[in-house]
Amino acid sequence: QVQLVESGGGLVQAGDSLRLSCAVSGLTFSRYAMGWFRQAPGKEREFVSGITASGGSTGYKDSVKGRFTISRDNAKNTLYLQMNCLKPEDTAVYYCAADRSATWVHRGITEYDYWGQGTQVTVSS
Repeated sequence: QVQLVESGGGLVQAGDSLRLSCAVSGLTFSRYAMGWFRQAPGKEREFVSGITASGGSTGYKDSVKGRFTISRDNAKNTLYLQMNCLKPEDTAVYYCAADRSATWVHRGITEYDYWGQGTQVTVSS
């Protein structure tokens, strides 16, 4: 059974930092590209960042470039998202997702095969 479990969300002030984690089990983590998505109330789920299976290539939504950093530890089957200089507009539920297309960072929701349940990030002004 494949499981993706996000953690690390919370309530912070603008300018603060958070690090999200996604623990993965039930699949060969090192063979999957991974992504972070987010969904704010009343809005569609959107791509935030992605990383290839090897970690050699990453991609970011323009509004988070320079503030967020995605990384992975294939030995620990864990994906991370370091979020710095958080803004109120970053408030959303953040989801991690796994994509069996190991060598490409996809930005579309339908490209991902497995999803976590999400973790809430709230940034107050």
